[in-house]
Amino acid sequence: MRMSKLVGRRIKEDPKDARTVSHKFLIRGGYVRPVSAGIYSLLPIGKRIVEKIENIIREEMNRIDGQEVLMPVVLPAELWQESGRYESVGAELLRFRDRNDKPMLLAMTHEEAVVHLVRSEINSYKQLPVMVYQIQTKYRDEARPRAGLIRVREFTMKDAYSFHTDQADLEQYYERCHEAYERIFRRLGMKNVLSIQANSGMMGGKVSHEFMAICDCGEDTVITNDDYSYRANREIAVAAWKFDKVAPLPLEKVATPESKTIEEVAGFLGVKPENTGKAVFYQNVHTNELIFVLIRGDFEVNEVKLANAVRASELKFADDEAILAAGAVPGYAGVIGIDGKKVRIVVDRSAAESGNLVIGANEAGFHYRNFNFDRDAAGLECVVTDIATVREGDPCPLTGKPLRFLRGIEVGNIFQLGTKYSEPMHCEYLDRDGKSRPMVMGCYGIGVGRAMAAVIEQSCDEYGPIWPISIAPYQVEICAINPEKGDVGKVCEKLYAELTAAGIEVLYDDRGEKAGSMFSDADLLGIPFRLVVSPKTLADGEVEFKRRGSRDAERIAAGDAVAVVASNVEAEMAPYAI
Repeated sequence: MRMSKLVGRRIKEDPKDARTVSHKFLIRGGYVRPVSAGIYSLLPIGKRIVEKIENIIREEMNRIDGQEVLMPVVLPAELWQESGRYESVGAELLRFRDRNDKPMLLAMTHEEAVVHLVRSEINSYKQLPVMVYQIQTKYRDEARPRAGLIRVREFTMKDAYSFHTDQADLEQYYERCHEAYERIFRRLGMKNVLSIQANSGMMGGKVSHEFMAICDCGEDTVITNDDYSYRANREIAVAAWKFDKVAPLPLEKVATPESKTIEEVAGFLGVKPENTGKAVFYQNVHTNELIFVLIRGDFEVNEVKLANAVRASELKFADDEAILAAGAVPGYAGVIGIDGKKVRIVVDRSAAESGNLVIGANEAGFHYRNFNFDRDAAGLECVVTDIATVREGDPCPLTGKPLRFLRGIEVGNIFQLGTKYSEPMHCEYLDRDGKSRPMVMGCYGIGVGRAMAAVIEQSCDEYGPIWPISIAPYQVEICAINPEKGDVGKVCEKLYAELTAAGIEVLYDDRGEKAGSMFSDADLLGIPFRLVVSPKTLADGEVEFKRRGSRDAERIAAGDAVAVVASNVEAEMAPYAI
């Protein structure tokens, strides 16, 4: 490709709304252009990178017996109604009606569509297991798109779905897919990707993993330890908390005027926050069920853990009216005297296993001292479980050493779905005895555009991306300085023709720009190798050979340039081979 013909210009200044490195360089380098909030067009340079990412994904999916399909983006609502997700998923699912007034949607994921496909094609255990995958457009109506391609509304995703006769077969295949994902991210040139335990969320299932590209701009928190032996996201992370069971003191009601918050109560009574119990009220968005949470005052409620504990797809904070109706007093609520028939009670281990806490007395201006759960809430109908958010420095559940927090971009996820979709949608097979059973499913996703952005976040300098050769838009760039002088243009044309004939992907900057502008553009394009041809180097029969990201360039004989580039390309590609 000649730069003079390449569609897409380089931009000197950072976009005003860009906060992440990848967003800045993707715009400045001419890879993408915004159409609307969270919606982008791919330019030729960006398209080449995306195609290489997709081909690596295809190779690895085919390697684990995947078969590629293509399902529609627009789906009838009835499929999602079958699974039950049409009502449970919020506004991020774009719903609309077609000209016949039939309810439709834009797919944000394709579990329902693939079940609809497979249940019509597979009916016997002899056909299982099977995995199908696609690389397809998705739409998620994000409330706050951000960071360029990291959080968008329209995106390209590889989603794969496996179908099995039983859980054991799924688990075996799940491991194969996990290994394939590790190969994919290595071949894409990502420098640090961690597989972490995750919450399944709206996807369902009991086991899931996220693949996190570690970088400072990541919107997700990875909780781990020094040797990475423990890895989880914030939604499900646990710690080896130990709570003191001190000798119980007599329960007493004390006046706490104008003291509603943990800080106010602790300050008034001269105790530490960890010696208090905090009451938090939630409501199930879909059923309006009131949920009362008691947790130790120095902890925060992990709403994902809580939602899982009460089997709620969405929670919101309860209003004062709902709290009062349950017999509790906002700011002074506690489990003693609350009407268990009007509220569902969840007690965190921190409150259940700590002694002599200060909790609300369900009376304005009063708290109880020396609350002990076993003694003072005996017979209370409640659930005691872990719903606390892990804090940095809390003890690791495996080693006991302090946990640390890292930032990461979620570039992939895998789920053991079980029969969450196959059962309600009647995706069944006949077993050896002729009995009909629901297929057991797995689901495996990778965001293609997000992967491209994550590579930049992990591999760049102040001037632009440094593309791994496996996904670089081109393998070598020829920069012609003063192409009209001497033999510069002639030598560049010869190199361009010979490198192309040798199977090397070449971008030839034939525009005759000034050296500074040309090199700035080359840095934004991030191509691994660069040949610089100028009257000065040709006077000695040489050209400059430079590796992107290296400050130093070397002089090589012009006649050896093709061989040198080919040798370096081959060596650089070797670690990324299938």
